[in-house]
Amino acid sequence: MTLFTTGLRRVLPAAGALALACGPQAAAAHEFWIQPERFWLSVDAATPMVLQVGTGAERQRSQLPIRRVLRFDAAAPGGEALDLRPALTLGAETADGALGFSRPGAYVVTLRSDAAAQSHLSAARFNAYAEEEGLTPALEARAARGLRAIDASERYSRQTKALIQVGEGGDQGAVVKPVGLTLEIVPEASPYALPRPATLPVRVLYEGRPLAGALVKITDLAHDAAPHEQHRTDGEGRAGFAMPADGAWMMDVVWTRPLTDEGVDFETVFSSLSFGFPAGAR
Repeated sequence: MTLFTTGLRRVLPAAGALALACGPQAAAAHEFWIQPERFWLSVDAATPMVLQVGTGAERQRSQLPIRRVLRFDAAAPGGEALDLRPALTLGAETADGALGFSRPGAYVVTLRSDAAAQSHLSAARFNAYAEEEGLTPALEARAARGLRAIDASERYSRQTKALIQVGEGGDQGAVVKPVGLTLEIVPEASPYALPRPATLPVRVLYEGRPLAGALVKITDLAHDAAPHEQHRTDGEGRAGFAMPADGAWMMDVVWTRPLTDEGVDFETVFSSLSFGFPAGAR
């Protein structure tokens, strides 16, 4: 049994345990990502995938409803955009969809939700969450307004990408190009290209521009109680991580902006990038 199959079966609990993805306390589980059973596929083969939320003890299958999905597509080798929405089966018993492609190379699968979900937290919980995720705009706004002792609310969206390798080699260009998300982790080298470099450099973009000071984390999904490594982006939105050699991995970043007279205090984006290697890749 591969690592990816084990990871998929881990997140198919009874329906009663799937409530974190959309309720008012959803921000307690910050991470959200696409988890295919396999990140590497043969040409014309298919793999089931699920949407996951939370890590460690909080990890479970997301309950994101189809009505909240604004986008589910793939950037193919050569730049073609493929609409994958017909492949979604959110809420089905065993998987949230399937992925399969007909040409070799690296594909960037993208899912974006709307920002209809909300989180309402006590002052202590919100302050701790903002500190943990490096949400400088929220911390500075609350301090400037004298609101650190006041409860806080946010509306938020989930925006995520997964890197799927089809066949051997092929065009890797889609991996290093932005796909137009509000908040996006863009690798500056494909983890699937050979020879594989020692460092995985990434750039974080917010509304299309480099984002400085964002806290980017990378998590080994087989040992996900805590991030494997984390760094703040520099003035050009860049950070570097040790290149993983095998297993399944998820990078994530969170950013927010203050709101005025819109019913909540902040608008937050949770963004992630998942990728992985076949068994024995090292």
